[in-house]
Amino acid sequence: MEWLHELFKKSPEMALFLSLAVGYWIGKIKFGKFQLGGVAGSLLVAVIVSQVGVQVDAGVKAVLFALFIYAVGFESGPQFFSSLGKQSVKEIILAAVMAATGLATVVVMAKLCGLDKGLAAGVAAGGLTQSAIIGTAGDAIGKLGLEAAETARLQANVAIGYAVTYVFGSFGAIIVCVNILPKFMGRTIRDDAIAAETAMQAGVKVLGPDQEEAAPSLVGRIYEFVADPKRTVADIENANPATTITIERVKRDGKFVEVSPELVLRQGDIVLAVGRRDAVVASAPLLGKEVYGVDGMELTMQKREIVLTNKEFDRKTVDEIRKLTTGGVRHGIFVVQLSRMGKVLPMKPDTVVQTGDLVSIFGAEQDVKRVATIIGDVIVPSAKTDFVYLGAGLVVGLLVGLLSVKLGNIPLTLGSGGGALLSGLLFGWYRAKRQTFGALPPSAVQLLKDLGLAGFVVVVGLSSGLQAVQTIKQLGLTIFGVGVVVTIVPMLLTMLFGRYVLRYDNTAVFAGALSGSRSANPAFGEVLTKAENSIPTVPFAITYALANVFLTLLGPLIVALV
Repeated sequence: MEWLHELFKKSPEMALFLSLAVGYWIGKIKFGKFQLGGVAGSLLVAVIVSQVGVQVDAGVKAVLFALFIYAVGFESGPQFFSSLGKQSVKEIILAAVMAATGLATVVVMAKLCGLDKGLAAGVAAGGLTQSAIIGTAGDAIGKLGLEAAETARLQANVAIGYAVTYVFGSFGAIIVCVNILPKFMGRTIRDDAIAAETAMQAGVKVLGPDQEEAAPSLVGRIYEFVADPKRTVADIENANPATTITIERVKRDGKFVEVSPELVLRQGDIVLAVGRRDAVVASAPLLGKEVYGVDGMELTMQKREIVLTNKEFDRKTVDEIRKLTTGGVRHGIFVVQLSRMGKVLPMKPDTVVQTGDLVSIFGAEQDVKRVATIIGDVIVPSAKTDFVYLGAGLVVGLLVGLLSVKLGNIPLTLGSGGGALLSGLLFGWYRAKRQTFGALPPSAVQLLKDLGLAGFVVVVGLSSGLQAVQTIKQLGLTIFGVGVVVTIVPMLLTMLFGRYVLRYDNTAVFAGALSGSRSANPAFGEVLTKAENSIPTVPFAITYALANVFLTLLGPLIVALV
């Protein structure tokens, strides 16, 4: 194995990518209905690879985790702030219950197994994956007034307990949130994530990225005009005010004629009508018989998203805006969707529109350009990331993470993870209000989340795996076993409390809240993977922020009680 040690010594990044590749491959293997998943698989492989001796700079872990947690916040910022309020009480209680059951479990197990204050605090830090406990417990031990040698021994034991239990602390949380919880709830994370997203979007059908409707609502059809030859284009378009269509092209005697409202249609004219399906079908008797494959009648339509900036339309209803705009302005344009802060608004006459809303319009290129200048700023589709905005958001988050306040003698801080999450939420929310800058495409967000989390977990495994295994060999399995109990029992108790007392009934939302209450980032990453949308993120963000405070406070409490 010496050659592997030398190889990874020269190229530690090779160990990282090897663990990712093999870990995700193992994560795809199904054992009955059980499946590890890519994050858990990567952690397992990293622990194995670490046994040959691998040194990975701690800064790599910090960078990867900051990217992951910022991307999570950025994606869910709009929904997060709209969800704050009375509905967040459940998440606050859940995080408090997790901290209380964690404290009780650690104290009871320490008493039963004869662990000293240092090992007990270390087991709490590792089993609950809250590294800040190391600092608060070590500081509390230093204030006990013990002899210097005893103080040093207990503080060293904190690190030992942490090293032995941290790996399973991450792994066990994944098992509970991704495997046990869905079985307990009787529904999958994915099914409930889709149900929650559909409900959030006010009944709008949610399609996946590779899905489209078999019968789209907007259609174009070609007709050979054989009806009343005295009808003009305007007569056809305005025949039914409740169902609008537009005549986009007219071909007469093999040549195209300019379309205008006053144009009188003749027998044999080939007409391209575009509109909502029900309107086009209803107008068919006025147009004649449908024909196919007519050369030159193809027309490329555009869909554009525009940020509403015209203050003339601010705080007005959809019906009022229709009355304010003339037929010439609206001609050829169909409003496909209205959304605000990522939430789809119902297209009803009494729906109130605000500046900053996103208007999706559909029409021919010249019509879209004409209307876009009236509505506001066009969002140009792009796969590029605004690195100015991304970098600024991360810097702000990391600066916030450096801030610290003291509760008595206990320093409380969000840390780099909490700071980056908060910054991501704020920058994502502001981006949703001002979408002309700060682009971070969904594919880029997904890459940051996947690579950031999986890479972070691998670095943890590579850095802690060897020490953890060696410590288990020296001290036996007692500390490891206690760590397993400390990891699993509080999560199961909190899961039962959440289901039967707090009445969580959506598996995806519950999984996000549960993983956040344990500050279990790897588990949350797997929950997101299963959900395939951002539904678990809002409850996670709330409980994660609280867990950073509640769990940090356990350090001195454990030192006092054990």
